[in-house]
Amino acid sequence: MKGKFATILILLVGVLAVCTVTKAEGRDAIKLTVPFEFVVDGEALPAGTYTLSRLGDDKFEGLILRNDTTRTSVFIHPIEIEEASSDMPRVSFEWVGEEHFLSKIQTSHDVYETVARSEILGATARAHQDKPTSASSAGK
Repeated sequence: MKGKFATILILLVGVLAVCTVTKAEGRDAIKLTVPFEFVVDGEALPAGTYTLSRLGDDKFEGLILRNDTTRTSVFIHPIEIEEASSDMPRVSFEWVGEEHFLSKIQTSHDVYETVARSEILGATARAHQDKPTSASSAGK
């Protein structure tokens, strides 16, 4: 059991950054292309190109992630916000089972933590429950 938990924990910690991020117009706007379905703020979003921007001048108001092609958008309520240490926008994902969670957004000025540990732990539990278990029986 501990071995399975350790494997899941390693997958949790692994950051998958397979997307392209570029600066868009605006102070904290970035464009990102995500090649896989992902979850953000409890919403499953399809692969595609998104524009990410702040809702207002105050960084604590949150973010909006928009896909103009599919006309979908989701409000992101960051768990934690801190100042960016570099001027290189990027996003990070945490992979649990078959789900990719948008976990961190770095703009030119700020870093936003977007996923709660409870959400990741819940996904880990679901992934563990969804795996078929193999039982062996010993014949006499």
